Amino acid sequence: MTIADGLMILAVLSGPIIAVRLTRYLDEQKEIRERKLQIFKTLMATRAYTVSWPHVEALNRIDLEFDRSQKEERAVVDAWKEYHDLLNSQGIPVEQWGIRRVDLLVELLHKMAIVLKYDFDKTHIKNSSYSPRAHGEFETQQEILRRTTIELLEGKRALPISIKEPPESPG
Repeated sequence: MTIADGLMILAVLSGPIIAVRLTRYLDEQKEIRERKLQIFKTLMATRAYTVSWPHVEALNRIDLEFDRSQKEERAVVDAWKEYHDLLNSQGIPVEQWGIRRVDLLVELLHKMAIVLKYDFDKTHIKNSSYSPRAHGEFETQQEILRRTTIELLEGKRALPISIKEPPESPG
């Protein structure tokens, strides 16, 4: 048996093993990207509804899925940390906090777009979401109902009652 024959046998035997390992590696890389994409898509879709459960869950998955050892992904995690710090701060006036919150969310989404190869600029991210006015009014009404009901149950609010004359019966 010659060296060429030995190399041929080695190639025939190791080829399928290499192919399976390469396929597994590519599948794992695809799955990792899909998880990052899912976070990004959820955050983009809910950027007008930042207190929604899917939005909050996606935010909390950032540091699980983005790798700090890679420069671009580290920028995502750092942007998330800065945004997270603001979300948990209470020493800022509400109006300033709201403006800063939007800016930091846009920055976070922009860094994620770069990592995931989306061509979105910050202006697009900030201004292109749709949120019907009716949704905002509905949420405001829901909040008023919740707050009022809680105050009523806690005894901090009285239930107004008025007594009216019964309608006259015919006859």
